[in-house]
This record gives sequence, structure tokens and C-alpha cells, in this order.
Amino acid sequence: MIFTNVISQWIEDHREEHLNLLLTLARIPAPSNQEEKRAEFVKKWLEENGAEGVYIDEALNVIYPIGVTADNPLVVFAAHSDVVFPDTESLPLHMEDSRICCPGVGDDTASLVTLLMAAKYIAQQDLVPKDCGVLLVADSGEEGLGNLKGIRHLFDTFGSRIREFVSFDGGECRCVNRAVGSKRYRIEIDTEGGHSYGAFGNRNAIAYLASLIDTLYTVKVPPLGKTTYNVGTISGGTSVNTIAQHAEMLYEFRSDEAEALAIMERHLNAALDFYRTKGITVTATLVGDRPCSGQVDEAAMAAMTLRAQEATLRHYGRELTFSVGSTDCNIPLSRGVAALCLGVYRGFGAHTREEYVEIDSLLPGMKFAFDLVLHHF
Repeated sequence: MIFTNVISQWIEDHREEHLNLLLTLARIPAPSNQEEKRAEFVKKWLEENGAEGVYIDEALNVIYPIGVTADNPLVVFAAHSDVVFPDTESLPLHMEDSRICCPGVGDDTASLVTLLMAAKYIAQQDLVPKDCGVLLVADSGEEGLGNLKGIRHLFDTFGSRIREFVSFDGGECRCVNRAVGSKRYRIEIDTEGGHSYGAFGNRNAIAYLASLIDTLYTVKVPPLGKTTYNVGTISGGTSVNTIAQHAEMLYEFRSDEAEALAIMERHLNAALDFYRTKGITVTATLVGDRPCSGQVDEAAMAAMTLRAQEATLRHYGRELTFSVGSTDCNIPLSRGVAALCLGVYRGFGAHTREEYVEIDSLLPGMKFAFDLVLHHF
């Protein structure tokens, strides 16, 4: 379907509904692996707006299948429902001039609302895909230790039937077309501990953890692509007068090259083995594993990219910019499926409690998303 003035007018006529839906959805808490409240809201909203066959799967993905048969090829459009914030009560939202201010309002709630509006249009117009089935997905577990749970499950379910994948996530006119992979570990150290005075001289888990962190920060990253590492959290100990028996941290390394990830893992294992020789207990648990890009069909990727570039010019009058990143697209790209992560709003402060979205960016973002989705109808 060609993006027409009629479609454009429908979008403009529904601007207020789009805004109100964003104001409602942004308040609903959705920490990774706890997306139940948003999932139920999204399912109910879709059904109330004419979508049939909507269901919530085992991973808390909300899936609206359109024209899906037992074996036809599939195209997926997704936006993740989870946010990085741990709030389990209503998220704080306020309006400030021309901005909507709320943790998670941009990443990725604004994108999800845009996808929902496209779903409403498709349902109410009784549109049927041209030569494939289409899955519109509010997916779970994109952030942090969600470990891309939702999209992993989607690909485990539909496998090679999926021929194209688009994630709406991020700022306008931006496209992630190559995956940054990562490994994330919870590393724990245990010692005998004891009273800080009476057992002085016993080994302190915090001291060993601090020493291990210092060691890891001396690692020289491999000269392959861009590779980084980070200790994100540390915890441990009992009290000021206790020699800590237990301490732990979350540690990750990232790269856009799979070989570099393998090198970093060898560095980590060597460091852990060295500290184990000191007679302490060192435990490393893999809590996140995001793959890099694999061998993707170049022709399919080029066709998708061209459509995204043309739509960007139509609705923004600007060029699409490309980058690497860690997104839901890591899963399809690692499995050879053409995939793009595309932004549909303008805002600031993602992953901070000061996050906001510019209201005037929502209209062109919705037109851009509709253009891409309706291409298959």
C-alpha cells in the first residue's frame, strides 16, 4: 500500500488519541520481566479497537497476527513494552511546555504507542497483507537483564518463517543496522569473614572483589571493531564491624565483533582462575548474552534499508543516519534475518528519570511508521 493523503489525514485526525494513549501507557510500570500490567493493557486496547486474534505468549509478548497461516512467510514489526526503571507503581509523568516528561516515555513507550495506532488502522480498515503474514508485537525483556527474552521466544516460535524484522526504538531519523553483542555476568566472591577486630586477618570478600575489579580494568581491549567493558553494580558485606563474607558485582563486556567477545571472555576466565588460586570461592553466572550480527541476506537488507531511507526523506526531509547498537534486532541479525531498528520520536534522557519526548515529533514519527508497516498491505 502506498502512503497516501487519506492515510496522512487519518493520522492527523487521530493525533489527540495518540497523545492520550501515550500519556496513559507511559504511567503503567513495566520493569523487565514484570511487564504483565502493560501486556494486559495493550491486549485489551487492541481488542477494543478491532484487532482479532491478539494473544499474550509465555514470554509476555503481546502479538497481533494479521494474515498469518500455518506456514506463510512473516514480517515482524515490534516495539518493546519494558522500561529500565524498577518502579512497580505508577510512573511519575508531567507535562512541561511542549514535552512529556516521564521515565521510559521515549524508550520505548512512544514507539509502542505508534505501533498500536498502526494496528488500530489496520484492524479498522480490514487490511490484508499482500504476500506474507504480519506480526505486530509489543515485546518483552529488551532492556538490561531482560536479555531480549521476548524476541528470542518469538524466533524460537516462528523460526525461519520470519523474513524481515523491524523494531521501532530510539530517536527519529536514526537506524541501528548492525548488532553490538554482549556478555553479562554476576560475579560473586565468598570468604570466611568474621568480626572486624576479633577475626582480623581473615579474608574480606569486598577487598578481593575490589582487587578483581581493578584487575579487570587493566585489560586491554582487542583491536577489533569497538569493544568496551563495565562494572555496573557492586554489593556485599554485613556491617561496619564485620569482615565481609560475600560480595558481588555485575560485569559486562560488549563488542560489534564476535571474535572480540570471545577474547574478552578468555581474559575474564583467566582473571577468575587467578583469584580462585587464593583459596576464596569465586562464582561467575552468565545473566545476559546478546549475540552480534551474523551473515544477513544482503539483498533483503538493502531493500529494507532503501524503504526506510525513502520514508525518512518523505516524512522528515532528512537523511537516515546509521549506527551499531544493542537492540531487539540482535536476535534476527544473529540468525541471518534482515532487521532494522528505527526511531519514531525526538526526545532526550533515555535511561534517566529526566527522560522526555517532544510532542511535535509524534506526528511525523507516526507517519513514518505507518509508511513502513503499510508497505506490506
